[in-house]
Amino acid sequence: MVNNFVKSNARSGGSMNEREVQQPRSFIHLTNLVKTYMSAAGDLTALNGINLKIFPGEFVAITGKSGAGKTTLINMITGIDRLTSGEVWVDSKPIHKLPENKLAQWRGRTMGIIYQSFHLMPNLSLIDNILLPVDLCGLYQKGESTRRAMELLTQVGLQDHAHKPPSAISGGQQQRVAIARALVNDPPIIVADEPTGRLDSVTADSIFQIFQSLADEGKTIIIVTHDPSLARQASRVIEVADGEIVSKRTPQIERIN
Repeated sequence: MVNNFVKSNARSGGSMNEREVQQPRSFIHLTNLVKTYMSAAGDLTALNGINLKIFPGEFVAITGKSGAGKTTLINMITGIDRLTSGEVWVDSKPIHKLPENKLAQWRGRTMGIIYQSFHLMPNLSLIDNILLPVDLCGLYQKGESTRRAMELLTQVGLQDHAHKPPSAISGGQQQRVAIARALVNDPPIIVADEPTGRLDSVTADSIFQIFQSLADEGKTIIIVTHDPSLARQASRVIEVADGEIVSKRTPQIERIN
């Protein structure tokens, strides 16, 4: 699923052995990441010295028990929450240094974020829900954006429901709309927080298959999941416990046929 990212070393005239061992450039790089929340009971450290590299085209599953720090970790990557100390770099950009106004624009163009609870606007049609990120980023072009939204609805099998409200479709279908919305600006990174947590196993498998296809197309996919059977379908599993990464492993990938 993941390319080996071996690049040519023609400029330096390196040997074949040097080319074979050349390390890929990380797309997402977290260094000594710490996040501490202040409360009446005292400081709570949600993340404690996280170091992590994620490479272009990887499909990464983040696992761990409730309260382990999984959601906080992806909130650091997306810039939704601010770190206490450390650094977050995405595609050579220091996210931890961006002001809020630039961060929102960057996030809209770079990140497609999918939430467990879908976060669809109930008073908007499905197609208008998909177009929201386009409007927020100032990318709207009449006609072209609507065609893009319809193409995405077709890809997730919901083109016949385009003008219905979210309440008129099932939970699994709503999650598909949320995936289409995350893709509308063609972001290089897709981040999903428990995207299958509220779905039955059959629907969860079909949603996960969409993520697999996106990774195969070159998107970088990061998901949080409690389901070990789904996590094993990713190209790499990162386990978090008590705010620290306790293991990084490459599973025996279980593809869905």
